[in-house]
Amino acid sequence: MPTISFERTAPLPLEETWRRLTEWPRHADAVPLTRIRVLTPAPTREGTRFVARTGVGPLAVADVMEVTVWRPPAAGEGGLCRLEKRGRMILGWAEIEVRPGPGGRSRVVWREELRVRLLPRAFDGVLKSASLLMFGRAVNRLLRRA
Repeated sequence: MPTISFERTAPLPLEETWRRLTEWPRHADAVPLTRIRVLTPAPTREGTRFVARTGVGPLAVADVMEVTVWRPPAAGEGGLCRLEKRGRMILGWAEIEVRPGPGGRSRVVWREELRVRLLPRAFDGVLKSASLLMFGRAVNRLLRRA
């Protein structure tokens, strides 16, 4: 089960960085061939569930996620969101951490452990590289777009 981690600095205040990264439907704009459906009523909180469906037709894969930690930034302190992946094919977890950065900017730390059911461990390296590329680009897009 590969684990990835990367960091970004955003020229945005904490609350705006958090908003851009945790408005789940926005992720569909940042990840090609992806649709997001939130399964629980707003606002996001612990227990919120959503599904990211990526692919075309019968080749699409559903990534069902549940928010298990929801601590938005407050009073200048950072925030943390933890997602547990609860789908049939995609398992693991993801954490989005937003911290104060230099000069009023925000620092983002993204950590993710990903497993694809039935995918042999021999593919962990490829999965890790592809995940770093895909999630890194998605975060870059989310932070650039209002």
